Amino acid sequence: MIANWRRRRYVVTALGISQIVGFGTTYYLPAVLAHPIANDTGWSYTAVVSGLSLAMIVSGMVATRVGRAIETYGGRPVLAASAIVAAAGMAMMGLAPRLEVYLLGWFIIGLGMSAGLYDAVFSALGRLYGVTARSPISWVTLFGGFASTVCWPLSAWLVEAYGWRATCLTYAAVYLLINLPAFVVFVPDTPRRVVVAGGPPPDLEAARRHRVSLTLMMLISTVASMIASTVAVHLLAIIQANGVTLAAAVALGTVLGPAQVAGRMAELVFGSRLHPIWATFAAVTLIAAGLAVLATGQTLAAVALILFGAGNGIYTIARGALPLVLFDAREYALIMGRMAMPSLIAQAIAPAIAALVMDRAGAPAVLHVLIALALANLLLVWLLYRRRVAT
Repeated sequence: MIANWRRRRYVVTALGISQIVGFGTTYYLPAVLAHPIANDTGWSYTAVVSGLSLAMIVSGMVATRVGRAIETYGGRPVLAASAIVAAAGMAMMGLAPRLEVYLLGWFIIGLGMSAGLYDAVFSALGRLYGVTARSPISWVTLFGGFASTVCWPLSAWLVEAYGWRATCLTYAAVYLLINLPAFVVFVPDTPRRVVVAGGPPPDLEAARRHRVSLTLMMLISTVASMIASTVAVHLLAIIQANGVTLAAAVALGTVLGPAQVAGRMAELVFGSRLHPIWATFAAVTLIAAGLAVLATGQTLAAVALILFGAGNGIYTIARGALPLVLFDAREYALIMGRMAMPSLIAQAIAPAIAALVMDRAGAPAVLHVLIALALANLLLVWLLYRRRVAT
């Protein structure tokens, strides 16, 4: 028992560190590198930033195949491959002589993101631990919450000292020196699962049995991703629309990170006593409440961001824990892959749509749309509860 607990602790720590590296060098990279890249190369800022959107779309397009691969071969080979692929894409970015090559680097990174970030890691944990994977998932997300805290200052220092190209090449090496060994050494191997000859693929069989529930979960995940990505990109503009200065908006924005970590800590402490549907309810309720309070003006902006951040942090865990109890654990990796595809694509395009709304109707209109989406998600979670838990 003690040996198993220690082994699980090593697995969680290794995967948690991999998420700090993974998110810090993908989602949080353009915030620091985009302007230096545009200034150095002459490429437009919009084109430079669009690399991440491209990577997210690619990640979503292959997510179902990644889930199938993890279900068949286990997490270790897929996660290890993600580190190699992401390192190749990062190196291509660092060496890119033209914008097209730079974007190709992001394309390759998108493949690595799909096989190496939360959805793939959750699937690997579900493959390893079955219905007991909720606690490891919670701990991994707790690590991941520090990605910007660690990598923003590191990226800023590397760019200032050595330039953006050397920063990308350094991160390529980090993937090979940290993430790859973490996956190969600490993630246990699992037996290959073979689909019975002549039978339907297990994901399609699961879809037949749970079509409505799976559709509801995909919708909930997609809407939550749209809200989170839009807030991540446009939060400062939304806050400033209430008459807050840029400096004050940035200061308020720093509340989000600690609030997310606090939400994940609360889920880790109390979540094991509750069905994950209640964590999901709490998450979407806090998100809706935070957005609603933000719409009241600048007076309660800090409170609004604490509510939103805590809800977003809890939802990250609930998204991985809920399928474990609603579906057969043997289908978990496949279901996570199916959920990830629309979620990642929506996450990539939602900020652009929000920007169009902001140009035509202003930042308050974007906030009102986000509130409507958050309320819709409350309804979707209630429908899922009525279908799979209350009956």
